[in-house]
Amino acid sequence: MPEGILPGLKNRFLQVLARIAPGAKTWRVRLHRWRGVRIGEEVWIGYDSIIETGRPDLVTIGNRVRLGIRTMILAVNREQRGVTIEDDVAIGAGSIVLANVTIGQGSVVTAGSVVTKSVPSNTMVQGNPAQVIATVNTPFGQAASLKDFVKGLQVSERSRG
Repeated sequence: MPEGILPGLKNRFLQVLARIAPGAKTWRVRLHRWRGVRIGEEVWIGYDSIIETGRPDLVTIGNRVRLGIRTMILAVNREQRGVTIEDDVAIGAGSIVLANVTIGQGSVVTAGSVVTKSVPSNTMVQGNPAQVIATVNTPFGQAASLKDFVKGLQVSERSRG
């Protein structure tokens, strides 16, 4: 369905504000919600992140998700539609998440990765295209220390190489 001129202008204006606004847990989240992105509680959105410009309603972000600086989420590509990011997911700086992808609960996308297919829960992915490198036993959230998170990783046999 084509986007109307006035809704499109409102959407783009709010997107630009969200990219530069202070408040990774407040204003940026609020502005994206006003655009139509479905966003859970305790979400952190890094500076200069882009969340689907044309169809923000096709993006769902769960609770306690962290989007690193300059993360890009693209939810529309021809017949592919939608992106779902489940609870307790961390997406590193400069990562790109493409359309028709679900990132499972507790997963981690390392910085600079390009996610082209769905990521199972409790999995760490890396690269372009993103590949599984580890299993996550302790979510990379505010409740766990970095030491506990790293201790809980189980390196994938395929990534050992």
